[in-house]
Amino acid sequence: MPSLDALVEAGHDVVAVYSQPPRPAGRGKGERRTAVHERAEELGIEVRTPRTLRDAEEQGRFRALDADLGVVAAYGLILPLPILEAPKVGCVNVHASLLPRWRGAAPIQRAILAGDETSGVTIMRMDEGLDTGPMLLKRELDIRGKNAGQVTDAMAGLGADALIEWLARPKPPVPQPGDGVSYAAKIDKAQTRIDWALPAAEIERQARAFAPVPGAWFVVNGERVKLLAAELGVWEGAPGEVLDDRLTIACGAGSVRPLKVQRAGRGPMSPDELLRGFAVPRGTILP
Repeated sequence: MPSLDALVEAGHDVVAVYSQPPRPAGRGKGERRTAVHERAEELGIEVRTPRTLRDAEEQGRFRALDADLGVVAAYGLILPLPILEAPKVGCVNVHASLLPRWRGAAPIQRAILAGDETSGVTIMRMDEGLDTGPMLLKRELDIRGKNAGQVTDAMAGLGADALIEWLARPKPPVPQPGDGVSYAAKIDKAQTRIDWALPAAEIERQARAFAPVPGAWFVVNGERVKLLAAELGVWEGAPGEVLDDRLTIACGAGSVRPLKVQRAGRGPMSPDELLRGFAVPRGTILP
């Protein structure tokens, strides 16, 4: 959404916005539109929500827009070649990594999980490959200590600024180097469960990488609890052992002390709030 706002504020004529279709959400399962869908309607811009862009009729509708440039930011659908070639000067993508590192679906989460201190955004010209197109502009971002939600918000603003900067002063594309390529595979739900045998540093990064959603989680008293933020400790014990009355938990190396947790159906809370009426005695071994 920041990229859309930035384009409009810079005076560019946005002929249409493409967004994911509305999805069932909430207990009532009513259809919820994406934030960019709602914002585009507020701005009086036509919104289209096809489920696929591989249909020849849909490709014809897109081509009929006669756009100069296509701008993609976290769209979530693969763009086939007829779509990429329809705008007069092609399509560019606002990608949330410093390419060629972390091509693919989950660059922010993978950067945090890997312990990267720096990431950023790359404005790239799109081709048929998976984030393989030539680079137009890169901007760095310090991601140390930040969770995925915080990084996503910062990247959205940084990417919008970089996009407008490139549009105002276009530079020739630079091919991505062959060295340093890595792939940010989609996050599997199984990866969100905490394994206390891992080093504490990895578990702390896991908490940040999956916060605020879907949330790294563990089981205590038979209930799933999300670990949304934690700090590292040096105390040792058996992996999963609760070491004190503050819910400090031993890991494969070192320990973590939760700073923010969340029970099912509840809002985020401190460990002290969790432990009121939800006893987790010292010496408990978490699975």
